[in-house]
Parts: sequence; structure tokens; C-alpha cells
Amino acid sequence: MATGFVWHELYVWHNTGNLAGVLPYGYPVQPGEHAENPETKRRFKNLLDASGLYRQLTAIEPRAASDEEILRFHTRSHLEKIRNLNDTLAADAGWLTPMGRGSFEIAKLSAGGVIEAVDKVLDGTVRNAYALVRPPGHHATHDVAMGFCIFGNAAIAGLHLLEVHQLARIATVDWDVHHGNGTQAAFWKDPRALTISIHQDRCFPPDSGHLAENGEGPGAGYNLNIPLPPGSGVGAYEAAFDRVVLPALRKYKPEFIIVPSGFDAGGWDPLGRMMMHSEGYRSLTRKLVQAADELCAGRLVLCHEGGYNAPTVPFFGLAVLEELSGLRTGVEDPFMMILGGLGQQELQPHQDQAIQAAEALLARLPG
Repeated sequence: MATGFVWHELYVWHNTGNLAGVLPYGYPVQPGEHAENPETKRRFKNLLDASGLYRQLTAIEPRAASDEEILRFHTRSHLEKIRNLNDTLAADAGWLTPMGRGSFEIAKLSAGGVIEAVDKVLDGTVRNAYALVRPPGHHATHDVAMGFCIFGNAAIAGLHLLEVHQLARIATVDWDVHHGNGTQAAFWKDPRALTISIHQDRCFPPDSGHLAENGEGPGAGYNLNIPLPPGSGVGAYEAAFDRVVLPALRKYKPEFIIVPSGFDAGGWDPLGRMMMHSEGYRSLTRKLVQAADELCAGRLVLCHEGGYNAPTVPFFGLAVLEELSGLRTGVEDPFMMILGGLGQQELQPHQDQAIQAAEALLARLPG
């Protein structure tokens, strides 16, 4: 069975405008390009085309999420705020979240694209899927757009699985370099979802993603954060997966796994300080595919989040898609020799201590 792929040209029409990285321009800050611009996403899709892999995937046509679907997570006031900004040439949707004319419709198409991906996996049309959607979603909370994210794509798709398809248990595994605070908020009191975020310690949002953030009420124990020290490489990520992520999934036994897939933990990313590379992402994907096969009939969807280094992100994405599909293009990552050779790619003692602390959370996870 083929791997599905969600894409629409409108995703790269979401206009984040002129900024200086993530900051508004104005003296003494010279105007430039916003960090979350279309280039990394377009280059990712272009490499899939150039390598021939895209032709071997099953295209999944996205649709706009309905108001009802968005309101399963977000408040009415948040939805209407974004709708009312839709005809504005340049607007601030929230905290560090610029949008332009038409961004409301594109954000609905982004959320709906992930819903379509989970539906096509669930009904057996495809084995698994990658949704290359934009704008991203994992920072958006119930009533605040945040960190470039307007609607919580993964959370909305997860609630769709729980409420419409009546699944009993889902899991999200967020490997974006930043804490998946929005997805955490969506399921904070909900035992029907295991939410896991592996991220750079206190990168973004500030003071978020700590070990002690473990869920509340009926959801106590079901939220796991794995904050890794800056400078962590593939050794630390693989250890965190082997010792925390995979044991948690096996203990929880989800019926579906969603991965908010940011590539900003890759070396050279301007908004992170980690050292992942394409073979590292390939390895993590292989582990998740095997876990999904073991636990939930292979039901696995990745939805795109961050990743801001335009030359390297396409090769991270290609490695992930090759692993999801079981196909090989023969394309070699030209950055692999440099990123793979960075010092201390192996698990370091201080990183091991951080992972040991996260391992303790497994005892709090209800069986």
C-alpha cells in the first residue's frame, strides 16, 4: 500500500511578509524576510519532484476544515478574529504570528489537509501519510495564534479521530525543536491522547515544555515532555526515542499516531541549536513506522511544522518520505558528511542525565 502525500500550491501563498527573522523591522532593524517563509516547504516538494519520489506517492487532495472541526479545539472568538483579519494585507494574528490576505482560508486548508490525511490512512486508502501543510499548527492554543501557528492542525486532526471516528486512544509525537505547547493544551485533561514532545530545552515558547508539565485531572500522566540540552545530536534523539518515546507508546497502545514534524532540530537551523541530520530523521521515522506497525496497524501521519534552513530541510524530508514509503531514490544528501561529522553527535553525559529524568515519567503514565 502506498504512502499518501498532502500538498496544495496555496500553502506557499500564505504571506508572512517582511520581517527580520522573527522580529518586526524598523530602525535599527533592517527589513528582511520572515523565518517562516515558503522556501523550505517549496524546496521540500521540489526535491520530491526532482527525485521522482512524488510520482510514487498517492496524492491526497486537501480540503478546508469546517468551522465545526476547528471549534473542537479553538474558541469561537479565536476563529472569528482570524476570519476578520483575512482581507488585511498584513496583520498580526497573535504572538509572533503574521498573516496576510487569504491566510484564514489557507489556514483552514492546512488543518483540513491533516484531517484528510488521517481519514485516508484510517480508511485504508494509504498505509501512512505526510501532510506538507502551511501554516504550521503546534503552538496555537485554544484562543491564541502563536509562533507562526494559526490553527492547531495536529490537535484538530486528533480530535477528529476521537470525536468523529470514536477512536479510544491516539498519540502525538512532536519532534519539532520547539515545545508543542498547543497540542499539549488541547489534550491536557484528556486521557484519550498521549502527547509527547521532544524539544530543545526552553527554546520556544519561553518557560514551556518542562518535565513537570504532565497533564491534569483525568489527563494526569498522559503528557510527556523530553527537554534536551542545546547541542543535542542524533545520539541523544535516538536514546530519547528508545528509552522514553517508544516505551511510552507501547505502554499506552494508541490506535493512531500523529507526528508534528518540524525539521528545525536539524543542524544549521536559524531558530534552533540542535544537530539532527537526514539519516537521523530517517532513523526516527523507521522507529515510528515499526511502532505503528506493532501497535496500531501502521496508522501513522506526519504533519509539517517548522524547519527554516532552506538548503537542508528538503533532504531531511526526503529521508522521512523514503522511510515512510519504503522506496529509495538514490539521491544522496550532500550535507550529510558535514552535519554527520559535527562534534559530539554521540550521546553525551549531560544529555543522558536529561533523558534519565524523562524516563521517570513512564512510571506516572497509566497503563
